[in-house]
Amino acid sequence: MMLMKSLDRLEETLDMETAALMARDLSNLEEFNRRKSQCLLEISRIVRTAEIHVLDQKATKRLQDLQVKIEANQDILRRHMHAVQEVAGIISNAIQNAESDSTYSAHMNKASFGA
Repeated sequence: MMLMKSLDRLEETLDMETAALMARDLSNLEEFNRRKSQCLLEISRIVRTAEIHVLDQKATKRLQDLQVKIEANQDILRRHMHAVQEVAGIISNAIQNAESDSTYSAHMNKASFGA
């Protein structure tokens, strides 16, 4: 069944991406995103033409298992994005502090207020 093959590809991609994120290997994120998009496009095309309400128990179980993997993948992606936002905030604050300190110090030195 074409749906099962597409689900296999999506599951494999999710497993690979989740493993890479757990290993802090961010080198293939663009490729994982491309593959997930392709799988989702395939699945949406299949679903539009199929009789989804007549899925057998095996297919239903497969979709439920896939949902668990998607949620785990989302969770780790969310944690990585939160970490990136925190690091970006720290860097931004450091740059602002460095610029404001040097600007203020330079201004004070030029006005003969410095030490």
